[in-house]
Amino acid sequence: MGRVTAALVALWLWTAVVEAGYMKYKDPKQPLNVRIKDLISRMSLEEKIGQMTQIERKGYCEWGGSVPGPKASAENWIDMVNEFQKGALSTRLGIPMIYGIDAVHGHNNVYNATIFPHNVGLGVTRQVRLQDQLDPELVKRIGAATALEVRATGIHYTFAPCMQGPQMGRCYESYSEDHQIVQSMTEIITWSTRRCTIRLSKKLPICESKGFVISDMWGIDRITTPSRANYTYSVQAGIHAGIDMVMVPEEYVEFIDDLTLLVKKNVISMSRINDAVRRILRVKFIMGLFENPMADLRLDHRELAREAVRKSLVLLKNGKNSNEPLLPLPTSAKKILVAGGHADDIGNQCGGWTIEWNGQTGNITVGTTILTAVKNSVDESTVVVGELPYVETNGDSKNLTIAEPGYSTIANVCEFVKCVVIIISGRPVYIEPYLEKIDALVAAWLPGTEGQGITDVLFGEYGFTGKLARTWFRTVDQLPMNIGDPHYDPLFPFGYGLTTSPRLLKASQ
Repeated sequence: MGRVTAALVALWLWTAVVEAGYMKYKDPKQPLNVRIKDLISRMSLEEKIGQMTQIERKGYCEWGGSVPGPKASAENWIDMVNEFQKGALSTRLGIPMIYGIDAVHGHNNVYNATIFPHNVGLGVTRQVRLQDQLDPELVKRIGAATALEVRATGIHYTFAPCMQGPQMGRCYESYSEDHQIVQSMTEIITWSTRRCTIRLSKKLPICESKGFVISDMWGIDRITTPSRANYTYSVQAGIHAGIDMVMVPEEYVEFIDDLTLLVKKNVISMSRINDAVRRILRVKFIMGLFENPMADLRLDHRELAREAVRKSLVLLKNGKNSNEPLLPLPTSAKKILVAGGHADDIGNQCGGWTIEWNGQTGNITVGTTILTAVKNSVDESTVVVGELPYVETNGDSKNLTIAEPGYSTIANVCEFVKCVVIIISGRPVYIEPYLEKIDALVAAWLPGTEGQGITDVLFGEYGFTGKLARTWFRTVDQLPMNIGDPHYDPLFPFGYGLTTSPRLLKASQ
């Protein structure tokens, strides 16, 4: 009997030792909720608050313009992010980090990445055979391509899209003044970027919205007026309001100390902390970060970006009269004049949120400028003018004019030769006084790196199909102005856009 008892005790002790070494949260065969519950039960308050804290690049958060180095390639990003991930995996519980970035129009911080048109251009795209309907398939493919390129560098989610930016400097980050277009595009690109595999909910279409809530950068600072007037209160109010992860790029030590104190004083309950951490861990488990935390190889999607450029163009004028259209241009022309400071500048063509936070002029990344594309295609002139790169409040403007010498270039060139004016801008700009001189006018928005998409349409390989997703004003005195306003008298109304047929289609007819 004694031997049996001893054997049972030994078996019990062996089982206890094995169970002590076995961590359910590391076992992918365990149910999701079991893994989450097991991990939370092992975490200290310090570790939980760490999961709720997102800091600047040196501490795991990436924000626009903070790059590993000049002309940082995908490989440079992979090396940097993987090193951060190795550090996270070496901690007591080995919880992988989740890394976020501003991938606003493609993986736009990476040198030689595919830069898609900004949302202001995607909002005008229409299906070729159904002119009054959006092109959801195009936006879906752009979202999926962006997700693949971002994830390939070890980065797990993007701070995008911007659903609606009424501030003038963020106009190009949103799709339209029309809420239905904004809703439709946001649902499509968010779904495809996250590459959801579960069914959509009618009420909460974004993957049934089982994610976590993250604040904007310095978001909780602005809870009080003036900003940071009472930081401890801001932390309390933000967490109680439902923010799960707080973006504190620089003041993270103060944030961690304040939140820790608020929990220890029972001002914020441990159940609220566990609720936030549960949401964050759930996303990490579903993404497979515990099994595959490191980066893969990068993919390229330049042909898709070129297609997006073609479909994002809006033809506002075509010829001095409807009987003599200028576009498409003849490919047989012996020479063509290309003028304007935006004709051979990738930085201007891409706009803000490209390599640097504010963007910049010059050939800042790999791509094809409009001038290069024209040379590769084909006695008319093309004038390319527009705005210089900007982001957010840096782009606020009271006059909404294009950069000089844009207007003088239009006047000087269009006075003596037939001209196509292409406007590179993140919003409608002041153009009415020059409209009479212009033979053809194209709104190209901020098309990104693939300038061939513009010449594809200019020379008739494809037709113009875009329709304005926002009202084009006559003068800034009319602003704000939206479709449905009582005194609606724009230069070009919402939904306006001339169409052309592909040259090959004309030949076949």
